[in-house]
Amino acid sequence: MRPIASKHLFVVPALALVLGAVPTVAHAGGGRTAGGGTEGSGKGSAKGPVITAETKVTTTVNGSSGTGGTSTLTPRNSNWTPPACWYEPAFSPKEIQATVKLWRGIDGVPFLGGVGKFVGDTLDAYYKDGKYKNYNLDKQGEGMFWAAVKNPNRKDDPEANSCDKPPFWVDEGDVPDEPLAVSPKILAEYAYDELPVPGTEIEMRPAGATKVNLPTWLWLDRARFKKISVTAGLPGTGLSATTTAEPVSLHIDPGTSDARTYPASGDCELNADGSIGEPYADGKANDTPPCGVTYLRSSGSDGSYPLRATVTWKISWTSTTGEGGDLPDGTFGATQDVKVQEIQSVNR
Repeated sequence: MRPIASKHLFVVPALALVLGAVPTVAHAGGGRTAGGGTEGSGKGSAKGPVITAETKVTTTVNGSSGTGGTSTLTPRNSNWTPPACWYEPAFSPKEIQATVKLWRGIDGVPFLGGVGKFVGDTLDAYYKDGKYKNYNLDKQGEGMFWAAVKNPNRKDDPEANSCDKPPFWVDEGDVPDEPLAVSPKILAEYAYDELPVPGTEIEMRPAGATKVNLPTWLWLDRARFKKISVTAGLPGTGLSATTTAEPVSLHIDPGTSDARTYPASGDCELNADGSIGEPYADGKANDTPPCGVTYLRSSGSDGSYPLRATVTWKISWTSTTGEGGDLPDGTFGATQDVKVQEIQSVNR
């Protein structure tokens, strides 16, 4: 029997290639006052009858576009993560209509004959002749279609695909009955993902290498470890939330059980001036450091111990609506190799 050849066999893989790229439209800003945004630009993509959008949420660090560091936090609560997706105002009635028109325009692409009509008919059955009538054009300026968007930091998270509702209408001034609709708390949680905390390379004395049974002093500069805030907001709506991270402690893991930490817990608390630990000063070689470690065994002539320093940050948030509270503490750590040598003595 001869194999059956048909151009329709190319439709599925070819459609997968264009689904996320073809429909590109301008869309309006939004927020809790759904129709009260300003015109902006963005991309909408459709997967079958479901149209998605790119978020319009913007962020600032400490009130400006600069950054305070390059590292991001890991929540101490392993069962909690910032949202991977949510719904926000994305399309006016005219823009939904334009998206359908764009889909119908792809039928000129080789091997995709009829695909645009198929998707266009599916969208029209919902937005023109089904749940909505004529794309809600008679309500232009009175509300917005809210669409699913992905957290740009979590696009590969499986949960990023859990916002699978097609764009839904929200009248101006209304708050949708949808748990994942953008809200001050969702903005605060998104800002958590954007917190640029500094790295945790600690100062230590002796530096580079230390000796067995010699207290090693560890500290962090207060100039680098201070509060940092990120504000996330929807332009044109007045809706924003500010998430603030404040360093509270440093945990020392010496990288071997043959060591003694100071304090014994390995947790060095934040000082009143914002620093952690105390810089070493001449004459303190035999003193017990407020934050430090004593290694009890050599790391070997060619070896070292992986000392890990992890800073815990306390997280809180406020918003323009007056809502606020705490979010799970975050941590960020880094590892430094510490060479530990035997104290050499000379016998006469």
